[in-house]
Amino acid sequence: APKKMRKVRVFEGTLRRGMATAASSARPVYMVGQGMTPVVRKNPRPLREMGADAIKAAVSEARVDPKDVGGLYVGNMLAGMLSYQQHIGPLLSQSAGLTGMPESVTAEACCGAGGAALRLGYAAVAGGQHTTVVVAGVEGMIHADKGNVTKGLAAASDWEREGSKGETFVTLNGRLMKLYCEKYPHVAREDFGAFSINAHRNAATNPLATFQAAKPVDWAKYADSPLITDCPIRVMDASPTCDGAAAVVLTSDPAVAAASGAGGVVRVAGSGAASDLLCVEDRQDPLGLAAARASTERALASAGVTLNHIDIFELHDAYSIMACLSLEASGFCPPGEGANIAKEGAIGLQGYVPIATFGGLKARGHPVGATGVYQAAEMLLQLTGRGGENQV
Repeated sequence: APKKMRKVRVFEGTLRRGMATAASSARPVYMVGQGMTPVVRKNPRPLREMGADAIKAAVSEARVDPKDVGGLYVGNMLAGMLSYQQHIGPLLSQSAGLTGMPESVTAEACCGAGGAALRLGYAAVAGGQHTTVVVAGVEGMIHADKGNVTKGLAAASDWEREGSKGETFVTLNGRLMKLYCEKYPHVAREDFGAFSINAHRNAATNPLATFQAAKPVDWAKYADSPLITDCPIRVMDASPTCDGAAAVVLTSDPAVAAASGAGGVVRVAGSGAASDLLCVEDRQDPLGLAAARASTERALASAGVTLNHIDIFELHDAYSIMACLSLEASGFCPPGEGANIAKEGAIGLQGYVPIATFGGLKARGHPVGATGVYQAAEMLLQLTGRGGENQV
């Protein structure tokens, strides 16, 4: 049954001229199954095992024959650097028993790899290349030396100008947080704690979350968490290093969608993507997240909806400053107000823009290349009323 529409306080929902709209010739795309492994920080498992478990669970829930899967699109960032394993697509196709010789492709877009894989799968189904595909994400980091992990993650920056000069994503996000507090002096440094508190509260009722059994986070615990750098990033602002795998099944066949075990028919209404300048100092407004804004506009236009139709929002909360800036860039509040609306409860399960409903990157965990697929799988649970205590 359709939900009652939430009242969203939209800041700037007007689409810019020239933005794409939904193509009438595109086939419908349904999400019909999901599978996720627990997100863990110890006891590493091989990539092939984690990925196969997630894919098999998704295919089983979708009630499709593995040989009918025409494509496998896998998000991964670090396997080549940390596990000396490239060609993750064919590796997981074989391990998961996809016997129909599917097209198997690995999408590498660093922290956005899972989302990139999902967009590839969506385009393949919508464009008629395949009827049914699997989108998966897998990442293994905890077996590796911490210094190598940090260096590998920094490869997502402009290495020549940032990573090789000692910049990490802790320092880059710390710089953004410091700039934000200077630009918006009405925002207290402690206000960012609302993002961490919300994420950990939701993770406590998610059995797959890496911090599911952790002690609750409150304002005092947030304020007492140590600074990671001389920039203002605290431990409670940052997502943990962890492993995991997730998968979803997409199809254009309405009969497959109706027969799946997902608990309802869910259609992927639209998709959008954008890229900004890579080096942070080259951006005209580093706090503006222009690509986040453009991709939101494009996805809304593709789906033929506005922000007022949105009941739940998945964002990239690897750092609390990123969650804040993403809310602002996507139009859910004016610049300088992201931390304030979080503090007011707007991002909670009963708020007007729920985020991190299963713990998000901060508390469910951030297995980098798999994160976007975890988010898609979690949204399938939400949209089919299977969110349990985390249901919006």
